[in-house]
Amino acid sequence: MLKTALVTGASRGIGAAVAKGLAADGYLVAGVYCHSRDAMEELAAACGVIPIAADLSQTDALPELAGTVLEHLGHVDVLVNNAACSYINLFQCLPPEQVRRLYAVNLTAPVELSRLLLPSMLSRHAGCIVNISSMWGETGASCEVDYSVTKGAILAFTRALAKEVGPSGIRVNAVSPGTIATDMVSHLPQETLDELAEETPLGRLGKPEDVADVVRFLVSEQAAYITGQDIPVNGGFWCG
Repeated sequence: MLKTALVTGASRGIGAAVAKGLAADGYLVAGVYCHSRDAMEELAAACGVIPIAADLSQTDALPELAGTVLEHLGHVDVLVNNAACSYINLFQCLPPEQVRRLYAVNLTAPVELSRLLLPSMLSRHAGCIVNISSMWGETGASCEVDYSVTKGAILAFTRALAKEVGPSGIRVNAVSPGTIATDMVSHLPQETLDELAEETPLGRLGKPEDVADVVRFLVSEQAAYITGQDIPVNGGFWCG
């Protein structure tokens, strides 16, 4: 049977690297994107990823999204909850709309998409979910309090769901990247990026492929006895 995968936030950065890698591994991949249509179409042309437009902050639309995914794929073997947004501000100064969007995209969408697509896995007693968390979900970040909360909650979700669905043959894991050279950090001054690289024991920022390679391993047969785990990919920046 053809292997299938859904990757959210697939148009750029980590999501694009994951989608491209899974396609190379023989998966039929559907990629959810919101704004970056041109980048998504380039990825689709390059490796056959099926583009699906959706705004994950619109929680009421998630059932329709899940239905669209199943129409395209038939079933879902792998779900990679990668899409996220980040805002930097003092905790008490973050605008309410940004707070709402953070929790909707970073936490509600992964939880609810997993809930909606689990029946596709449970019916076959097989499947993998990989949640992309963050180093800041492990240790917390000043001026990114709400972001840290959502990413920490994703780790709790991962562990709890892994225990619940493990007896049904479904594995759930998380990957927690450090500072990865993507659009999410492109707003930072080069001086700051250089300082982050210098503070990282491996001496550089991460690449999207560094994270994607771990995701590809976690969904493979080589990781068949791994579930409920958080895999840090941060170059040694945070050793918790």
